[in-house]
Amino acid sequence: MYLYLAMEVPPLEVQIQTLPLSPGVYLYFDKNDRLLYVGKAKKLKKRVSSYFTKNHDSYRIKTMVQKIFRIEHIVVQTETDALLLENSLIKSRSPKYNIMLRDDKTYPWLCIKNERFPRIFLTRKMIKDGSEYFGPYTSVRTVRTLLELVKSLYPIRTCKYDLQEEKIQAGKYKLCLEYHIGNCKGPCVALQTEAAYNRNIEAIRNIVKGDFKDAVNHFQGLMKEMASNMEFEEAQIIKDKLDILTRYQAKSTVVNPNISNVDIFTIVSDEAAGYVNYIQINHGSITRSHTMELKKQLDESDKELLQLAIVELRTRFDSQSKEVYTQFDVDLGEHIKVTVPKLGDKKRVVELSERNAKFFRQEQFKTIKIVDPDRHVNRLMTQMKADLRLDEEPRHMECFDNSNIQGTNPVAACVVFKDGKPSKSDYRHFNIKTVDGPDDFASMEEVVYRRYRRLLEEDEPLPQLVIVDGGKGQLSSGVTALERLGLRGKIPIIGIAKRLEELFYPNDPVPLYLDKRSETLKVIQQMRNEAHRFGISHHRNKRSKQAIETELDEIPGIGEKTTVELLRHFRSVKRVKEASKQELIPIVGTSKAQRIIDFYKEHSE
Repeated sequence: MYLYLAMEVPPLEVQIQTLPLSPGVYLYFDKNDRLLYVGKAKKLKKRVSSYFTKNHDSYRIKTMVQKIFRIEHIVVQTETDALLLENSLIKSRSPKYNIMLRDDKTYPWLCIKNERFPRIFLTRKMIKDGSEYFGPYTSVRTVRTLLELVKSLYPIRTCKYDLQEEKIQAGKYKLCLEYHIGNCKGPCVALQTEAAYNRNIEAIRNIVKGDFKDAVNHFQGLMKEMASNMEFEEAQIIKDKLDILTRYQAKSTVVNPNISNVDIFTIVSDEAAGYVNYIQINHGSITRSHTMELKKQLDESDKELLQLAIVELRTRFDSQSKEVYTQFDVDLGEHIKVTVPKLGDKKRVVELSERNAKFFRQEQFKTIKIVDPDRHVNRLMTQMKADLRLDEEPRHMECFDNSNIQGTNPVAACVVFKDGKPSKSDYRHFNIKTVDGPDDFASMEEVVYRRYRRLLEEDEPLPQLVIVDGGKGQLSSGVTALERLGLRGKIPIIGIAKRLEELFYPNDPVPLYLDKRSETLKVIQQMRNEAHRFGISHHRNKRSKQAIETELDEIPGIGEKTTVELLRHFRSVKRVKEASKQELIPIVGTSKAQRIIDFYKEHSE
């Protein structure tokens, strides 16, 4: 392996031409010698050339390529070496345009100390002194639970004495409280042999790895032996330990016991990031689960993100597994078998991992929404733009809904969302003026036309997305209205059909189906439901007002305020009609009471 560095920086074309057709890592620098990007390649020359010969759709890639001034490369023996080296350089040098690993922190490990009569304890530091480290674990609570389990099964020392044979024989140590309460067998005073102590350590080592078989068999044999010797109290103690062990095993065994020493990696992603879950399985037990977020920089594919995450996580957690289950056929080198399960238990554990990744993603969204609402809005807008195939983010959206009952009092509602949230001061309702009868299509055309004619006349900003509640018919009506105003093609418009939540686009017979859990679909559904609620509320008010107006508003000198007072007191128009003058006077006064009496007397005659 060697590092290529030019003394004088030749033109990029020359730098590319001199690259070898070998596996390796390339590094891009700008004019200020700042590292922009680190990448790996099977053939360095071919991979680097592609950046300068292809038309890139991504704005970020175009920007990065424009900044490249100098190229370095490191040649390695195999592609696997390139993969590991790329990961190492990204972590140590944090290039601007590489994927960001967002969860670097110190994790707890379980340490079996390299010493005579080894201690077992929790630590956050790895010291290369020959000690064994299991982990890292993502939860301190998990490590402590495991420590409590093994200490309850096998008495081991907690003191820091140097238990060399000559020191024990010289009687340098005394028994402590741990011995007297049964937590230690007293190796410091030669009451426990090194061989017996190490057998316990080996059993603990197997349990930590997820192999419970030997420990269970050992305790079962010991319990039967003590019972046959009439040592029932001791047998009960062993039985209690066996129960603890089997309970822990039942809690940790969630898959086929034949699946052992396997790593599972899955990814879910959105426009901004990928979320990779890692599960390690030993002897049918999940011994580790961890999820990480990878910030996208250059529109990387899920396969690219997953491959980088696998290398990073296996290195970080010091995985020795020779087989990996994933969603994609990634290349991890010739020594690691990659399986993409299609069915059975293997497929189910991959689905379990994917579910964990999705839950982590949802939790991240909730956290961002609370802690950093601006970031949440930006991410949501980016997601909606991609999901709905828009040219710009829909920061301003409007949704229309018609409301009528058997053609009476036809009305419509327009609700406005800004940055994905209701802007209630901008809501508008419409009384249908040009349509007779229950004609949803004509009503939709009228309200869309009136809404945007007014916005144009008042020089108000137009929305980045219009949504109509309904299928192809209502959408066609909305498109016609925009066409009359010369706005067709200037404002994106879609229709949402209730039955299957289909999204229709103009001149496209095939609807778009979004995932039912999609945030984009949830925002559109919220807008549709809000428009329906707002429209129904206006429709109800209009019908109520019309019912009031039928008689009382026809009485000369009786206005809306007086009508409300009368109905509040008498509860119905019929009771107002039947009331005497003496009953009316306290409510509306003598003059108005007489007018009401005269009105109904005249109509009855």
